[in-house]
Amino acid sequence: MIKFFLMVNKQGQTRLSRYYEHIEIHKRTMLEAEVIKNCLSRSKDQCSFIEYKDFKLVYRQYAALFIVVGINETENEMAVYELIHNFVEVLDKYFSRVRKREYRAEDSMSRSVIFLPVLWDSTACILIINCE
Repeated sequence: MIKFFLMVNKQGQTRLSRYYEHIEIHKRTMLEAEVIKNCLSRSKDQCSFIEYKDFKLVYRQYAALFIVVGINETENEMAVYELIHNFVEVLDKYFSRVRKREYRAEDSMSRSVIFLPVLWDSTACILIINCE
């Protein structure tokens, strides 16, 4: 069973979170900080599955975006790993606008962002992720 779904940038900022079990807000913040630290500190050569407390973390990196899924111990890690990839592919095909793009801010700083349209509870929104 999936416990939570996180999208995080390389700076460790949570860009999207969805919890499928009730967790109090202050505990969510602590959980996200620990999970992000564990995933971002790993090298690309290491496995994308981490045993953490009473559940497992499955994560995948796309450019400067990490997608992390917390699952219970009986869930199949490879199935969730592929689920993450399928989620990104479906978003890309459905919206055909999932992309990394350069833009210039008012302060003349060049920034790299990913524009990711997301369907969330039957409403569409645009998720802008800073990739620096």
